[in-house]
Amino acid sequence: MIDRRRLLMTAAAAGAAATGACAAMPRGAQGAAPVAGPAASDPATKALLDAYMDRVFERTLDESPETVTAFGLDTGARAAAKSQLVAPTREEEEKGRALIRGFRAELAAIDRSKLSGVDAIRYDSIAANYDAVIATFDIPYGQGGWPQIYRVSQQSGAWQTTPDFLNTQHTIETAADAEAYVARIDAFADVLNAETDRMLEDYALGVVPPDFILSNVIGSQRGMLRTAPADSSMVASVVNRAQAKGLSGDWGARVARLIETRIYPALTRQVEAMEARLPTAGHAAGVSRLPQGEAYYANSLHYITTTRLSADEIHRIGRQQVAELTAQADGLLKAQGLTQGTVAQRISALGDDARYLYANTDEGRTQLLADLNRQMQDMQARLPQYFGHLPRSPVEIRRVPVEIEAGAALGYYNSPSLDGTRPGIYYINLRDTSEWPRWTLPTLTYHEAAPGHHLQIALQQESAAAPKLMNLLFFSSYVEGWGLYAEQLADEMGVYADDAAGRIGYLQSMMFRAARLVVDTGLHSKGWSREQAIRYMVETLGDQESASTSEVDRYCGWPGQACAYMVGKLEWVRLREKARAALGDRFDIKGFHDAGLAGGGVPLTVLERVIDDWTAGVRRG
Repeated sequence: MIDRRRLLMTAAAAGAAATGACAAMPRGAQGAAPVAGPAASDPATKALLDAYMDRVFERTLDESPETVTAFGLDTGARAAAKSQLVAPTREEEEKGRALIRGFRAELAAIDRSKLSGVDAIRYDSIAANYDAVIATFDIPYGQGGWPQIYRVSQQSGAWQTTPDFLNTQHTIETAADAEAYVARIDAFADVLNAETDRMLEDYALGVVPPDFILSNVIGSQRGMLRTAPADSSMVASVVNRAQAKGLSGDWGARVARLIETRIYPALTRQVEAMEARLPTAGHAAGVSRLPQGEAYYANSLHYITTTRLSADEIHRIGRQQVAELTAQADGLLKAQGLTQGTVAQRISALGDDARYLYANTDEGRTQLLADLNRQMQDMQARLPQYFGHLPRSPVEIRRVPVEIEAGAALGYYNSPSLDGTRPGIYYINLRDTSEWPRWTLPTLTYHEAAPGHHLQIALQQESAAAPKLMNLLFFSSYVEGWGLYAEQLADEMGVYADDAAGRIGYLQSMMFRAARLVVDTGLHSKGWSREQAIRYMVETLGDQESASTSEVDRYCGWPGQACAYMVGKLEWVRLREKARAALGDRFDIKGFHDAGLAGGGVPLTVLERVIDDWTAGVRRG
């Protein structure tokens, strides 16, 4: 999955100040572009669109110093942004909403009928994004356009995202950078206090997280508060990086003082507010219990999948996919001599097999990361057979920081900076290595790195021709659908030819994403309890209960997000086979991939037009 900080930014690209997050929307592949039809855009209208996109991008940067840093643009004329964080006050959120509405009105003034090819694709993608964001404004809670219910949970909130942002995206090359880091640490307290104010407003509306979410985040925050300020990772981050650059200063001591006098008091206020609500929080998991909950979920599904599929339709697709994939896994397991019990029980037994487990020690974790890097090197050698364009940016594989691993996803990707100074990073959660039997790891690497998220996003960010605005939009079904399609593509590349257990892991990964469709819609549309959802995941997939619990808790706070993967993947496959049927022997897998990625992240409906345009272009020769 994509790093949640980057997802949150997409929710309100213009109002990003309210979240302090960033999401990169892919751009066109290097040297490639969607195949346009015979007619070209009217030059004057195209000029209006180009000027609009440049203007909106610059205006967005003006409002979000976090975005400036995430894109690696906090130098020169925008150096001041590096010292700033924006507190998510009501005023900031309303300003962001007004800005988005204004951007949408400006776009509507451009005559869409006079655009074609890539210009029409960009127009439609921008319009779809803003329309989906604006639709969420009718419900008086949530994250300003991104369908995440709770401002503070085990997977959301500045307590978690800001330290990670400062450590991974705020670069330290000079003394001025270290000073800017200290300034942001000071501002972090204001962010926490504003966030707590908004959280309490939500509580007054009846939007209180269930007890299990509150208990989780309370435990994590209390753990942070028990850490001596001088031992905080926020201190270590500035000290270690400044020393690595040969910089001398008292930044570590100053950060420690700010943690003690500013951040910890603000964090204490936040955790105490949650503790006060815990006794009456309730245990119901789904969004349907909240005011306008049904509309909230419908908005979420539309926003996430960029389709009009209903919860019932998605639930049905999920059950069908689970049945088909389970049957395939059954055959593979039997071929390995595993014949007793359900498919889930046999996969579970395979997961407990000592042959496939890493030691839950520092040495075991080091070996796991080394194995992932070897898998990535092997994949890099295969890619030229399936892609005409490959990214220049490297990808690094890192452990999820220990301080946030308890509530973090099992794996996620953080894209490179736009200036190329920061590589793509694929994070893997190593809180417990027993969650990662060896046969489960290859498919995660292919999803998060290559041919998955890193290949797609890095390629698209490297286009010199694509408008920068397109990096502020994000279509989860396109991006996560590509990540899951990449898992299937890796199988088709033959990576499991001599690794039967690894192919079982691939099928389990597909089953997992199919089961998500069932569970997400079950929780938020069909009245499932948290326990019912966990039981379904365990019984269907054979996962450890701890892993299933972490996943289900994520779905409870992020309605619809888990549906992006399989819905998007099925569409990528459908469009590929549609093009193959139309072109016959003229179908070229490299051309299909380059065309599908060159358009950048788009709604699935627009992706179909991209592929249809490419197919028509191949036919014309």
